[in-house]
Formats: sequence, C-alpha cells, structure tokens
Amino acid sequence: MQFGIFTVSDITEDPTTGRTPTEAERIQATLTIAKHAEEVGLDVFALGEHHNPPFWSSSPTTTLAYIAGQTSTLQLTTATTLITTNDPVKIAEDFAMLQHVSGGRVDLMLGRGNTGPVYPWFGKDIRQGLPLAMENYELLHRLWREDVVDWQGRFRTPLQGFTSTPRPLDGVPPFVWHGSIRTPEVAEQAASYGDGFFANHIFWPASHTQRMIALYRQRFEHHGHGTAAQAIVGLGGQVFMRKNSQDAVRDFRPYFDNAPVYGHGPSLEDFTQQTPLTVGSPQEVIDKTLGFRDYVGDYQRQLWLIDHAGLPLKTVLEQLDLLGEEVVPVLRREFAENRPAEVPDAPTHASLVAATYGDEAPRQATPKANRGDNLAGPSPYQDAKATPAAAPAGSAPVKTGSAFGPAATR
Repeated sequence: MQFGIFTVSDITEDPTTGRTPTEAERIQATLTIAKHAEEVGLDVFALGEHHNPPFWSSSPTTTLAYIAGQTSTLQLTTATTLITTNDPVKIAEDFAMLQHVSGGRVDLMLGRGNTGPVYPWFGKDIRQGLPLAMENYELLHRLWREDVVDWQGRFRTPLQGFTSTPRPLDGVPPFVWHGSIRTPEVAEQAASYGDGFFANHIFWPASHTQRMIALYRQRFEHHGHGTAAQAIVGLGGQVFMRKNSQDAVRDFRPYFDNAPVYGHGPSLEDFTQQTPLTVGSPQEVIDKTLGFRDYVGDYQRQLWLIDHAGLPLKTVLEQLDLLGEEVVPVLRREFAENRPAEVPDAPTHASLVAATYGDEAPRQATPKANRGDNLAGPSPYQDAKATPAAAPAGSAPVKTGSAFGPAATR
C-alpha cells in the first residue's frame, strides 16, 4: 500500500500572524515539502491543478518534472489534472515526457475540477462537463496505446494519422486514477476502463464514500477487469498532529476556523466527527485511518492534505516527520495484516511493465512516418522524380470513434 501527501497549492494568510506568503515563497515551500516527503519515507507526492488565485499550480507537470530531478524514489502524481479543459493531446504528450524524465515514477489523477469559471477560460462549456470528461479520456486512452490515431468527436477538431510524442516509456502508459467526490459517472468511467478510482474523501461523511467505492468495485467486476476486491482504490484525507490531542486542537483551530474551504462553517469538533479530518495525536491518526478499511475494503493508496489553510512551512515539515516516524510505519504493518492475497498492490511503472511483457524485454518506441496531422515522412511537395510524394494531409479517410468510449454502454 502507498502512503503520501497531496497539495492543492493554495496561498492563504496565516491567521496567527496575518502574513500571506508570496507566490515564490509558496512554490519553494512546496518543493521543500515534496523532497522531505521522500526523506521521511513516504511513497507519493500529488499536486493539484488550478488556474485562478489564490492557487499557484497552473502547470503541474513542470513542477513535478523538477521534483523528479530532486528525488529518486518518490512516486509523482496529480490531484487532479483537468480532463475537461486540457486538450487530451497535450496531456498525452506532457505525461509521457514526465514518464521519461522521472524514470517511470509518474501516474495521474483525472478530474473535472471544482472551479466553474475555468471552463470558459479555456473555451469550454461547463454544461458539457461530463461529456467532455468522457470524450477527452477516450481520446487520451487511445493516444497512449495506438501509434497512429484517426479520431473524430464532438468537442475538438478531428485527428487523422496522428502520433503523440514521445511515446509512453517502455510502451506502457502512465496509470490513471479517476478522481471524484460525488459523481457516480466518474466511478463508472474508471471501472469501465479498469483504471483506478480515487475518492477525495475530505468533505463528505463515510457513508457517502462507502457508496461511491462500492459502486466502483461492483462496476469494475461487471466490466470484467477482476473481482471487486481487485479494484484499485485511493482515498484522500486531512490530518493535523501534535504529540498530544489537546495541543493539536489548540494549534489547528485558528487555521480551521479561517480556512477558505471550511472556515466559518461547522465547528472543528463537528467536522472531525462527521468527516475523515483527524486533528489529534499520531495514534488517533492511525486509529481513524485504519477505520477507513472498515467501509471501503482493502485499498491501495492513502494521501493526506497537510499543507493548506496558511499553515507555515515549519509546521508542515513537523507533520511530515510525525507521518514518517510514527504513523506510516504502523499503518504499513497494520494494513498488511490479514490483507487477502487477491488484493493487488498499487500499480507502478515496473509492475505495469511486468504485467505487459512478462519475461520479454519492454518495447522501445522508434520514430514512425505518419500520414496526416503530424506528418514526419517525405514532404508532399518534393520533386516527384526523386521520391514519390506523400499524400497531402487530410487525404486519408477519417475513422469515427465513439464519443464516449466503453462507458457509452452504460
């Protein structure tokens, strides 16, 4: 099982000092946090995507590529990549490149985001959010698995003879998690492709998360990807720790009370009782996290939010120290105990390569001459006496694919 942290990249005033960090300070702090996550023995660092203040992370792949160069074991991912407003061609290119520069230490979480105005900023209609998510992923899925793609859908220009470059490392695409808080169609999409499902799990009660995970597991089995217990599940969570509970509650209360995401609403006590937020000692974090298994089953990835709401870098690093020294070692041992043999580990590039090729050598991509949008062969205008001209772009017939992929059958 993998353990790690995620950040939403907020730039928030520290309510105890009245100071708001600059963008530069917050970005550098995040890089420090990611490197320290590896140093204390965590497995995963995840970075969100936002295109509006007070968030800074508009280009997660750029940041993750830098972190890849500063680390050696940390798995890098997103939380989330906007499948609705990013072009699937650019997602395919960016994450294949990140695969190469990180040595395969990358996967991604796809989602629709929670900022409505982002849609028109990128020329999209929020009323088409779900169809966009379905169609864009159908194309992304193919771009990573087919060297030459002919495609036509509703929301972007057609592709004819298109090859996404670079090709995925070892011919194996990055593993995809589909992230959602409340949308059953996303759980269905993840299940239909046999991908992972990540329940954010930070604002809603356990009963809601339980229903979403149960739906995903049921549909995963229905689509023939394995048993319900073999479905790939990730959970989010929020923690704040001190050595004893009283200090944790005292120190975190001003941050909770003023946080943009949940401040001025339910009390800290009500929120910790009704959601996965844990504010207390390391043992309380251990106990509550182990309880997640009671209602979602054995799962593969646990990520915590620890750096939001204006918390200073020093405090966040202290949280990482407690996670690495006192919490995660116990959770690794406890989650491994009585774990059924059929429950798989979290996918990694190495495990996906092994599943794809067995004892054979991984495929090494070589350049191919295309015939359409990104023609790489001879120029169609060169001297016909020297070499027969390639067909002009657009001359090949366009193959029309389903706008919704496998999920269209639901």
